Amino acid sequence: MAAQMHNTNLTGEQDCILEPLCFPEQLCGSACLAASSDGHPVTCVLCSGSFPSPEKDQLLKHMVLDHKLVIADVKLIADFPRYMLYWKKRFTEQPITDFCSVIKTNSEGPEEQQELYFLLCDALPEDRILREQLQQRRLEKVLEQQQKERDDTTFHRTCMFCSEEFAGNRSSLLNHMAKEHSFSIGLPDNIVYCTEFLHTLELKLENMQCLYCEKTFRDKTTLKDHMRKKQHRRINAKNNDYDRFYIINYLELGKTWEEVQSEDDREMFEDEDDDWSDWQAHPVCAVCLFCEQQAETMEKMYTHMEETHEFDLHKLKTDLNLKFYQQVKLVNYIRRELHQCRCYCCQEKFESKEELVQHLVNKGHVMQLPEVSHWDQPQYYFPTYENDALLTALSDSESESEGPNHTSEVPVIAEDISNLKVLKQNSVLGKLLKDRGGSS
Repeated sequence: MAAQMHNTNLTGEQDCILEPLCFPEQLCGSACLAASSDGHPVTCVLCSGSFPSPEKDQLLKHMVLDHKLVIADVKLIADFPRYMLYWKKRFTEQPITDFCSVIKTNSEGPEEQQELYFLLCDALPEDRILREQLQQRRLEKVLEQQQKERDDTTFHRTCMFCSEEFAGNRSSLLNHMAKEHSFSIGLPDNIVYCTEFLHTLELKLENMQCLYCEKTFRDKTTLKDHMRKKQHRRINAKNNDYDRFYIINYLELGKTWEEVQSEDDREMFEDEDDDWSDWQAHPVCAVCLFCEQQAETMEKMYTHMEETHEFDLHKLKTDLNLKFYQQVKLVNYIRRELHQCRCYCCQEKFESKEELVQHLVNKGHVMQLPEVSHWDQPQYYFPTYENDALLTALSDSESESEGPNHTSEVPVIAEDISNLKVLKQNSVLGKLLKDRGGSS
């Protein structure tokens, strides 16, 4: 299946980028959470029947049995109540057959045994756009929350395994648990709603419950010995309640936090002398923005881009006072424009990437960017190329890190990219979220 992404550039042209997408065989039950913060009942799209939000399955069953209506990929709908409200209104304006595919069961049997079912899915452009807009709305909310947690210096909590207290930033506690207690829930920047996450884990321990196998024990000493001997110093990969705490579940449809943890986590040992020095033992294989040059360290790549292409990402970050996610969007924007063989400054198109790079140098456009509003868009949250190592090396601007909220004791941990493959030059994410202006 190929996904398609449309975007209108400064010249008014419309781009079309295709990429085959492959979803996992099993989609996690809450990988794309049907978010309804108000908890109001959800009304059927074809009648006045309503069901509490937690009883979504009962509503779906009602629509199938009473109305012969099936909604495809419900787990991929970011906000199910809003989705239902939208289609309830549309079904009052036009016949259901204008939107749904009609499926006849037992088509070769007697006519009295045949039934017509209606399938509502994202093959319909209107449905696909609606799902994307709901996803974008939720994504922006979650990323805003994560940025608050990244900047928060009022964090204060006691380690759930010892009596040591931590204040200033969540990273200090998470890194402590990973290093001193061989218990890792993932890298700090992979997590959102961290306080609630830690509270959930602490409640399990207070109830004498193992965090991995979730068996209950008679006392804390027995529980502690069990987790140590069985190497259960991790959370249960099958517990879908943890999905909402991992940012990847909001960024990539169909990819669960378990897959991310298997990519990011380190194998923890019982030896108290364990350290994380081996994290840098594998090559980075970062790829240049302007050519196919690769480097095993980010320092070498930054030096290459400065000396060969006169591009200084650090200078742009400082001059524009870019925050973390702005840097992410800028890198993804430049990647995509170069893939399109289009100058990211003046939007002029070229026949080849080599001609474009020469144009950037001759016209002095290498360090020239369009208005911030052009590239600082939600659609550039996602990487243009899968496993882009440049994105793992980005950090907050120096003005933020040196401000009064900075905690110098918070260690910086690199992402695990030990299994990183060479970037495919023709691989781009398809069907990115439309920008806010296009969705309004």
